[in-house]
Amino acid sequence: MLSHVTIGANDFERSFRFYSTLFEALGHRQRFLDPGKLAGWQHQDGGRPFLFLTTPFDGQPASVGNGQMIALLADDRATVDRAHAAALANGGNCEGPPGLRPHYHPNYYGAYFRDPEGNKLCICCHGAE
Repeated sequence: MLSHVTIGANDFERSFRFYSTLFEALGHRQRFLDPGKLAGWQHQDGGRPFLFLTTPFDGQPASVGNGQMIALLADDRATVDRAHAAALANGGNCEGPPGLRPHYHPNYYGAYFRDPEGNKLCICCHGAE
């Protein structure tokens, strides 16, 4: 369904460190890098979707959207835990610790946080333990 998601950054280096560590914890690989300007990651097996980090092309400050969130898929619950810990250790702010959320469905296991720029993200797994 998705081709790619793009996240704007005002402090590219800080955000790049954050996302590099997060995607390493998820087992994804970096695919693109234009230092200080653009980076892109994709699933370890390749293909789409991509997630891009960039300074805004129009030169204006990046800003977060209220009510917007990007949910990243993890292979299992341990990966959710690892990615959430990596996010918090690299400047992220917790918006909901890892855990089951049975009001979504019985096996939904997710964690929520904001990146250093304030963008809200989720890491989730839909499989049984």
